[in-house]
Amino acid sequence: MTDTDLLAAFDDEVVTHALERDVQLPGGVGTMALITLDNGHDHTRPSTFGPRGLLELRDVLDRCAERAAAGEIAAVGVTGKPFVFAVGADLTGVPRVTDREQAVAMGLLGHEVFSRLSSLGVPSFAFVNGASMGGGVEIALACDYRTVSSSVPAVALPEVFLGLVPGWGGCWMLPNLVGVEGALTVVVDNPLSNNRMLSGVQAARLGMYDEVLEPADFLARSVAWAADVLTGAVTVERPEVDRDESRWDAAVAAARRTVTQRTGGRSRAAYRALDLLAAARTTSREEGFAAEDEALGDLLMSDELRAGLYAFDLVQKRAKRPAGAPDKALARPVTKVGIVGAGLMASQLALLFVRRLEMPVVMTDLDEERVAKGVGYVHTEIDTLAAKGRLSADQVNRYKALITGDTSKDGMADAGFVVEAVFEEMSVKQQVWAEVEAVVSPECVLATNTSSLSITEMASRLQHPERVVGFHFFNPVAVMPLLEIISGERTDDATLATAFAVGRTLKKTTVLCADSPSFIVNRLLGRFMSDMARIVDAGTPVDVADQGFAGVAPMPPFVLMGLVGPAIALHNNETLAAAFPDRFYVSPNLRRVVEAGKRGYYTKVDGRTVLDPEVLALHETPADPEVLTAEQVRERVLAGLAEEARIMLDGGVVSAPMDLDLAMITGAGFQFWNGGLTPLLDRTGTSERVTGRRFLPAGAADATR
Repeated sequence: MTDTDLLAAFDDEVVTHALERDVQLPGGVGTMALITLDNGHDHTRPSTFGPRGLLELRDVLDRCAERAAAGEIAAVGVTGKPFVFAVGADLTGVPRVTDREQAVAMGLLGHEVFSRLSSLGVPSFAFVNGASMGGGVEIALACDYRTVSSSVPAVALPEVFLGLVPGWGGCWMLPNLVGVEGALTVVVDNPLSNNRMLSGVQAARLGMYDEVLEPADFLARSVAWAADVLTGAVTVERPEVDRDESRWDAAVAAARRTVTQRTGGRSRAAYRALDLLAAARTTSREEGFAAEDEALGDLLMSDELRAGLYAFDLVQKRAKRPAGAPDKALARPVTKVGIVGAGLMASQLALLFVRRLEMPVVMTDLDEERVAKGVGYVHTEIDTLAAKGRLSADQVNRYKALITGDTSKDGMADAGFVVEAVFEEMSVKQQVWAEVEAVVSPECVLATNTSSLSITEMASRLQHPERVVGFHFFNPVAVMPLLEIISGERTDDATLATAFAVGRTLKKTTVLCADSPSFIVNRLLGRFMSDMARIVDAGTPVDVADQGFAGVAPMPPFVLMGLVGPAIALHNNETLAAAFPDRFYVSPNLRRVVEAGKRGYYTKVDGRTVLDPEVLALHETPADPEVLTAEQVRERVLAGLAEEARIMLDGGVVSAPMDLDLAMITGAGFQFWNGGLTPLLDRTGTSERVTGRRFLPAGAADATR
């Protein structure tokens, strides 16, 4: 296949240019040809590698090799634009890759270009100044030496998260640099742990970089360090990789068991990555790279990758333009925030508002002790962030001054936005809003953090019900990206626009939802937990039921219940069963678990996570149990989710399947390589079997052939 054929698939590529300039190395060592990777945009559009950018880089590296042979340069350096080194392959053209030959050609081109960095005739250096992912990590690995800024926030090989493998050298170079255990962490474990990232310092500690330098004058420091390496003043020592066959194989085998447990054996990319890492112990560089090309050829054409790209597009694009959000020009100005409640959730909200909005936040609660505890929590968290170097002394003082507390709501009189996070009981919330309405202006937005109660009913007794809106966060507030914004029957556009504007400033992924029981995520989670409880109550063991859902949610359902709390799960199911008694089930076994004060189904014994025998003893087993296999559990629960998703869409809870998927990915951690929920239902045939039709058009999140 020619380069022209490959370029045709990426005709809208944003080219990352290889900008070359000469830098004089200190101490009279000579000249370094310094290449800066820059796509011409600011840091909000990171540099990526498509075929045009790779071909331009190849030409620059060929010129460097000629200059090295002529004695004109002593070294070659590679760095990135401000705040970004590079974040991997340009994935925009992948949906237009229609045959395996094109897919293999993309792998071959990346290998060909990056390999030039290790055969220039002079040493090559990577100066990693910002975010580095995928191909950005691999181009640095291809260099002879590497520095990294201590401020780099994200280093990752996230390909398995999307349904791919590191295909430009990562699966061979990384284990041969840091050993198989470290490589397994970066290539497999972190991506399957909801795409966990390493900081630059952590990556250097793992052995991925040779030197950590402070961000101030990072490039000048790196160039000086490179000069010291060339003169011998600095000797780079790397631990020898342990290639003991039994240890290497045992590490891969343990990782394979974990992958099976997490994915239910359904992540092709994870298993392919494990095969490549296992082989890296004995294969040559050329053999390792050729195996990566073959893997890319297979996986670029897979349903999992196309679903992963669909999910990636949702969080990168749809999340920035929420469907159904009113014109942002309608948003009212907000200069002060009130928070009713001072418990854990309210305190987390207060911290988020202070940090993101940087305006006064006043908390209220029933007594001084609760108020002091809530404000104290925020102060403690601010001090913790400062100790980690994430806040300056000025920010600490400013943020602490912005947060105040009182038992009276009078301090909210000039607030433009008030959030309540009190007990999940309708009468309590109605009373709270009546008290707040008596104090605030008619334009002040009243936002409830309810997880399931009706916004319309909550606002029904107010003089201005049009300014009440659902503003549902997920726990932990600082970590979970999703914010469900719920419109009541009388919520007006100005209120909605203000809610979306505040959510955007809070840096949350906002999804609009109609007022319906439990909204989006909790309704779908409630359906699958309801169905799982019904299956377990009928006789299927808890651990078998949990295995049936591996690879869909980030953790097994009964493990998740321990995280959110059985009492909250029970309350959600009671709410949904009251609204939809034909579909939702309230488990008497779960009710007994809650009444016994148990916090979950699993416990720790000698460092191992096991089912709690005391919890199992509370379960009553039917006289004629129905015991399903893990696969039968999966099929039955997916069928329930398909039914519920179709009912929600037909009922106008959200505007499109994409909003269901965006919510489940960002609010419940559903896997990228499944595309969230609806692509999985389509791919398995569940959608058509249960509802008579697909959720998405063929090719939207799968590889149409």
